[in-house]
Amino acid sequence: MAPAPKKSLADLGSLGGLVYSTDTGRMCPDCRQPIAQCVCKELAKAAAVPAGDGIVRVSRETKGRGGKAVTLVKGVPVDAAALDQLGKQLKAACGSGGTVKDGVIEVQGDHVDRVMAALQKLGHKVKRAGG
Repeated sequence: MAPAPKKSLADLGSLGGLVYSTDTGRMCPDCRQPIAQCVCKELAKAAAVPAGDGIVRVSRETKGRGGKAVTLVKGVPVDAAALDQLGKQLKAACGSGGTVKDGVIEVQGDHVDRVMAALQKLGHKVKRAGG
């Protein structure tokens, strides 16, 4: 079996372009800019607003959490950065901790009424979900 022919410099352009540069580090394969200056990831974030019915659902959950209650906020029609900011506001309003995971805001403790009041003040249409 004969060895594979070596690629010439003209063929290297078909390999996908620059992946790493010692000047700027990793390069984005789509827009060919340094990762820190990539514009395509910002466009993807802006387009990542979840589609839904426009109703924010607030529920309380204890399953799988050692019996501790957690208030869940689902269906907020905002992008990821605004969701993080809203989560921060809700945690401050309730005086407790929490997190934002997979488009769901989790606030530690049973704060369904406080969270619903805070969301209504911000102009969201809110419903209580679950029992």
